[in-house]
Amino acid sequence: MGYELQTLAPAFLKYFFLFVTKEELNIADAAALEKYFLEHNINFCINCAAYTAVDKAESEPEQAFLINATALTTLATVCKKNNTQLIHISTDYVFDGTANQPYKETDQTNPVRVYGKSKLQGELLAIKNCPSVIIIRTAWLYGVFKNNFVKTMWRLMSERDSINVVNDQLGCPTYTADLAAAIMHIISSEQSNKNPGIYHYCNAGITNWYDFAVAIKELSKRNCIVNPIPTAQYPTAAKRPAYSGLDTTKIKTTFAVVIPKWEESLRKCLEKLV
Repeated sequence: MGYELQTLAPAFLKYFFLFVTKEELNIADAAALEKYFLEHNINFCINCAAYTAVDKAESEPEQAFLINATALTTLATVCKKNNTQLIHISTDYVFDGTANQPYKETDQTNPVRVYGKSKLQGELLAIKNCPSVIIIRTAWLYGVFKNNFVKTMWRLMSERDSINVVNDQLGCPTYTADLAAAIMHIISSEQSNKNPGIYHYCNAGITNWYDFAVAIKELSKRNCIVNPIPTAQYPTAAKRPAYSGLDTTKIKTTFAVVIPKWEESLRKCLEKLV
């Protein structure tokens, strides 16, 4: 997400952007944050920092909660003190994945994995310490930067004759470039400080990992055979949600965000990978 925002930044000439890595600014360090915010007049803070190793979190709960909850509390507190609008990215993992229709922001949360529990606690603490925060839950993120499902499939399909992909987990693929654009649209609309709260964002449409992989294969013109398998044949340390659909009505109606279909966004992403 940080890289996507850096890519977009030159198009928004009315803003001056500051990008920092975790090495340059540790958001768990209250003193460092206080100093940084004191030195810069920051109107918006987009938090892209997160512990996202879903499986590893099961054996590293302290680290997951430190980054996703404790550090976020520190950041939220500093943002409130400096009258900075905080925009924080969360996840569909705050739900248990047992639904059969897209989750709304008002639906009951019930995370069943450490990662989801740490992200939910982060949401609650962010709202408590910075009531003006905007929290955007998303799902199935992919893009041209860093490792993700699309880049992995794109690579494996060029290396192997066949691959197996689970076909019984449903969700909404989300192109990071689209999410970054939506965040900048919200900031530019000058409505963000009037509409704090939780929002859902993902590309339009529901699919499963197998069909998503097949779409990647077809758009990439790969010859690799994609075999559908049930989740039971692909065990992981952290159980994946069977359903990760998110209802995006609220963010569209509140901020007039236009959300592309996942198929067209996937095509744009793959064109950049070629």
